[in-house]
Amino acid sequence: MNETAADVAIVGAGVIGAAIAFYLTRRGIRPLVIEKEDPAAGSSGACDGLVFLQSKKPGLHLELAIESRRRFEELAQVLGPEIEFRPSGGLCLIENEDELAALGRSIAAQRAGGLPVELIAGEEVRRLEPLVSERILAAGFSPLDAQVNPYALTFALLRAARAGGARLLGGEPVVGIETAAGRVRAVRTPRRRIAVPIVVNAAGAHAPEIGRLAGVEVPITPRRGQLLVTAARPPLLRHGLISARYIAAKFNPELARSGEMGFSLEQAESGNLLIGSTREFAGYDRRTSFEGIRAVARRVLPVFPALASLPVIRTFAGLRPYTPDGLPILGPVASMEGFLMAAGHEGDGIALSAITGEMLAAHIAGDSPRFPLEPFRLERFSTAEAA
Repeated sequence: MNETAADVAIVGAGVIGAAIAFYLTRRGIRPLVIEKEDPAAGSSGACDGLVFLQSKKPGLHLELAIESRRRFEELAQVLGPEIEFRPSGGLCLIENEDELAALGRSIAAQRAGGLPVELIAGEEVRRLEPLVSERILAAGFSPLDAQVNPYALTFALLRAARAGGARLLGGEPVVGIETAAGRVRAVRTPRRRIAVPIVVNAAGAHAPEIGRLAGVEVPITPRRGQLLVTAARPPLLRHGLISARYIAAKFNPELARSGEMGFSLEQAESGNLLIGSTREFAGYDRRTSFEGIRAVARRVLPVFPALASLPVIRTFAGLRPYTPDGLPILGPVASMEGFLMAAGHEGDGIALSAITGEMLAAHIAGDSPRFPLEPFRLERFSTAEAA
């Protein structure tokens, strides 16, 4: 077995691991990124590209998202046009009076939290998006909602990190984490042993597996999202779009289990439409199902009937790392010195990638992160259970 060493090992080369590596190299720290498959082979390569703020809970969740969105402006400059960042604005579509009342309360709270967002009438929605049917009563609109190519973003972050001295070890799963006296000592793959004092668990839905290697229980559950992709067409949509019901299902697992679902919709720069998504607790099964894809199509067509003639060219599914309170798990783990968490973003990994990378890099470098890590630490779950 080969013996090597690193100052920091990041487990997972999705968008979160890539962002941490990128921000570490900007601080002069050269991490080793370890990926069992290829970069973006997990959720980062199986999701839409919405950088959506209206879907975030007022409070810490929204504050994180706003700060992350601000950093995308700089990322677009540093990483270049290949990440396809578009500050297009977003619409949260409302179909009934109950959603209207709920979103009205949400908008008031989000505005108080610093998000520029307003409630607009159905007529204005159809002026902004002519394909929207009369079914839509109103919508929330925020000019800060944006779009990006998540696959391209992940690779661009990794390329920039490697240019800054980071190393990428692909095709090697982490099979062991050596510890002694309550701290991390090394990471093992089938081919090598890497002596390292800091390990960042950025393994997404597979973060519990990495946690167990260090004797740490991580309360993350995979939540499958199935999406469909249409053939490319000239511009049909001007904004990123989600339904108000999507937000409700996102934060209410019982609603998700009941079969109630919303939808998300965007048109990529390539012209393809991405339509999603289910939110299913189906273990680690990444297959699509006829029932799931049909449910997505049936959900979106009453709102966008003009899409009925668009051919679907492929479907895919990704696993979102769900946590019980909807917030990611970030920062050091009290029971194991040198073991850090950066997972549990569920469907917000793209939107929160920039601020997550910056916060973890600041902590590792010994600086104070933009936000305190305490509210996001793993121990909050054991505290809640004790209460």
